[in-house]
Amino acid sequence: MLRFTDEHEWLALDGEVATVGITTHAAEQLGDLVFVELPKVGAKLVKGEAAAVVESVKAASDVFAPISGEVTEVNEAAIADPASVGTDPQGAGWLYRVRLDDVSALDGLMDEAAYAEFTK
Repeated sequence: MLRFTDEHEWLALDGEVATVGITTHAAEQLGDLVFVELPKVGAKLVKGEAAAVVESVKAASDVFAPISGEVTEVNEAAIADPASVGTDPQGAGWLYRVRLDDVSALDGLMDEAAYAEFTK
């Protein structure tokens, strides 16, 4: 089940852990990514606060935490090859995984159809 934010992050829930990244729409807007900064494993994220940074030749953009929780894993491959985030943002270009504080927080996020309408 994919969920999306109005800040162009996506998350996929697996039990109580969510994988988070930027959307394809965001990656297309940013262009070629040249740098990715991810949160530290163990960091406590607060919904709506900056959690990561993606930088393209055009601009640097914060990636906001779509939900609150503790970072359990980061995508080291994304740090080593930032371009992978831009070429496969909703696949191999995921950014980090977070153990949710409250699964009901997903209720306020968009599903794929709502996000598609939002980005028209």
